[in-house]
Amino acid sequence: MRMPRRGLVIQARTRWLLVGLALLFSLVLLMYLLECAPQTDGNGSLPGVVGESMGKEYYQALLQEQEEHYQNRATSLKRQIAQLKQELQEMSDKLKSLQEKKSPKVNGVNYQGTKEQTSNDLLEFLHSQIDKAEVSVGAKLPSEYGVIPFESFTSMKVFQLEMGLTRHPEEKPVRKDKRDELMEVIEAGLEVINNPDEEDGQDEDDGVGDRQLYSENDFIEGYYRTERDKGTQYELFYKKMDGMEYRHVTLFRPFGPLMKVKSETVDISRSIINVIVPLAGRTEAFAQFMQNFRDVCIHQDKRVHLTVVYFGQDGLSEVKSILESVARETDFHNYTLVSLNEEFNRGRGLDMGARAWEKGEVLMFFCDVDVYFTAEFLNSCRLNAEPGKKVFYPVVFSLYNPAIVYANQDMPPPVEQQLVHKKDSGFWRDFGFGMTCQYRTDFLTVGGFDLEVKGWGGEDVHLYRKYLHGELMVVRTPVPGLFHLWHEKHCADELTPEQYRMCIQSKAMNEASHSHLGMLVFREEIEAHLRKQAYRTNSEAVG
Repeated sequence: MRMPRRGLVIQARTRWLLVGLALLFSLVLLMYLLECAPQTDGNGSLPGVVGESMGKEYYQALLQEQEEHYQNRATSLKRQIAQLKQELQEMSDKLKSLQEKKSPKVNGVNYQGTKEQTSNDLLEFLHSQIDKAEVSVGAKLPSEYGVIPFESFTSMKVFQLEMGLTRHPEEKPVRKDKRDELMEVIEAGLEVINNPDEEDGQDEDDGVGDRQLYSENDFIEGYYRTERDKGTQYELFYKKMDGMEYRHVTLFRPFGPLMKVKSETVDISRSIINVIVPLAGRTEAFAQFMQNFRDVCIHQDKRVHLTVVYFGQDGLSEVKSILESVARETDFHNYTLVSLNEEFNRGRGLDMGARAWEKGEVLMFFCDVDVYFTAEFLNSCRLNAEPGKKVFYPVVFSLYNPAIVYANQDMPPPVEQQLVHKKDSGFWRDFGFGMTCQYRTDFLTVGGFDLEVKGWGGEDVHLYRKYLHGELMVVRTPVPGLFHLWHEKHCADELTPEQYRMCIQSKAMNEASHSHLGMLVFREEIEAHLRKQAYRTNSEAVG
């Protein structure tokens, strides 16, 4: 009898629980309906419920804002989906078209096979990339900043323009992929030279024993640059230690395997360079220049003519004396001194030096008295300039003020020991276009310098732009054997505002590195810190 009674009690409790839940649900539903019911115009806010009305409007505005956000997001996603569908359709159409070209003919015509057709299409595409790139011919460019400069390298180092704050003007390739890339290129060039084909102009009858084989040790230097939408171009030069002939190989990587563009033998043994130097005063600098000229051009290279164009009368006798002294001591007579009794004009001086040559075609090197160059640079000059095809605009490494660079030493080291590529010793002068190697006929064909430019700066940029606007290829790359020695600059008041700005900019850039200039700016703060440290150390010692 006790079991049924307990069951009745449980059943009654369950019934009351269900009733309570139903009442609670009804109450919540009623509150929701009251809260969501729209307010009529005559139903104003009653005293004591203003906060509830304000909260309701706030949440309604919040809900509306969220709804607009999601609607905008949905619209954006729909638009992106539509664009993706369109691109997918275009890719599908291209793929279908390509497959139709590759599909076998069914009308009785024999088909060579899908693989062969694919290979032909790939080769056609890769060769079209070479044709589009600035490899064989120059491109017309709008300004001096439009040219893509090369970066030069040897088997051990890379000489680069863009350094940022972490890279160095000269460094070993840190990344493994970069090292592997350059080694692959050098080896590919050797493969082209050691295994020539008919296009290279060498007889296949010559056996391997009769042909001189090249190795990695014969690699001299190379240049590379990348056109982002086409590929990477490589210019490679090889030479035997005891020979004068260079082997020049051009390779191109059209975002795929390397492709040989050409392979040729370059004979520079008879290539004379006419070094043209405009000058006014500065006889001490000229004496230093002639010391370098004697060591490099007379004793080592021996294929150079010197043309000095001197402005004014002051110092002219000293310049003559220096030239005559070098001629007596070295038996060197391949020089010309042109005297102009007028105000200094660099463009006119170089123009006069070019026109003073009367022996036909010649390779010219426009130089300044503050430039130091090596015998290796002279060969780079010969290899990268070609009449009617290309001109060479090397980027000079400009040295900082040695009094600042070597301030911790009693005196700066000799000039030869200052010729290092380091951040604190100098910088790549990529805004300068004054040092250039070009053939005389090309110079005269483009019209030479703008002789209306007076005083300092500007004439070299005008000439550079003429080549950029023409058909000749401009080879622009930093070279390790060309230095601009520091000298104090004076910006004359007679300069135009643009020339004066360029002069001041050059003066500031030439003085010292960022870190050294910072040490100069904060010198007083550093000295004050050192005094405090010394005082604290002495106080602790006395105590």
